[in-house]
Amino acid sequence: MLDQTTINKLTRRGVAEIIPEQEFIARLQEGVPLRLKMGFDPSRPDIHLGHVVGLRKLRQLQELGHQVILIVGDWTAQIGDPSGQSATRPMLTHEQVVANAESYMRQFFKVVDRERTQVEWQSQWFGKFTLADVLRLTSRFTVAQILARDDFARRFKENRPLAVTELLYPLLQAYDSVAIRADVEFGGTDQKFNLLVGRELQGMVGQRPQQCFTVPLLVGTDGVQKMSKSLGNYIGVDEPPNDMYGKVMRLPDTLIVPYFELLTDAPDQELGEMEQSIVAGEVNPMSLKKRLAHEITAQFH
Repeated sequence: MLDQTTINKLTRRGVAEIIPEQEFIARLQEGVPLRLKMGFDPSRPDIHLGHVVGLRKLRQLQELGHQVILIVGDWTAQIGDPSGQSATRPMLTHEQVVANAESYMRQFFKVVDRERTQVEWQSQWFGKFTLADVLRLTSRFTVAQILARDDFARRFKENRPLAVTELLYPLLQAYDSVAIRADVEFGGTDQKFNLLVGRELQGMVGQRPQQCFTVPLLVGTDGVQKMSKSLGNYIGVDEPPNDMYGKVMRLPDTLIVPYFELLTDAPDQELGEMEQSIVAGEVNPMSLKKRLAHEITAQFH
């Protein structure tokens, strides 16, 4: 049985929402290793600190004996998931996907324990899919259900391009959960819809539905928008230490406490004290930023 302090650390800090939370806690208390699903779209080769928020949570659960299942979306990378980008993505060649995946995993394992991670490539099951399999999968959901996803609904309403292949993406991601019998699936808040589709599909096929674990989207170095390579407001996991340290030092003061909370192990009580001291002008934010920059850089270098 886990103590309340451990449960609070797992379910409160660095967490946006757990669906349903009490079910997740009950699964933890069963004492059986859970299969923790994390999928990634290898359309890009790099990871930034925004990804690290969720990876740190996976590592915490690994240290309690749970198993991470990393899904390489080599098959769906040919479709592309906009994930709130409101634009379609170009298809990639197999060689591009493999190269990106290798780069991604090298950085992924700077945070997550490689020895307690099982890597699965989607093509293992989707490579065998026939048209009949696709039709059976699509027959379980309606167009209205898929258009409930905010970015799809917005683009449809505004008469902007929305490919049929994109509408399939949540179903294919959901089938990944069925294929590996996931117990919990992790993602950012922008992935909530897809995670819920996976939970629903598992129930339809007679599996125990997964819990959906979403983490906050880290605000980028501009202090306004979520961290993104396309916006140029990111700090890459693979960046040289001097560059990483320097970028943290240039963060707006408003991001000091959120970055400590989501990217370090600084105690919760200390975070509250930091915030109060910054507001009251009792501490020079520069000194806190130096500590933050050191702690983040030391994780990767």
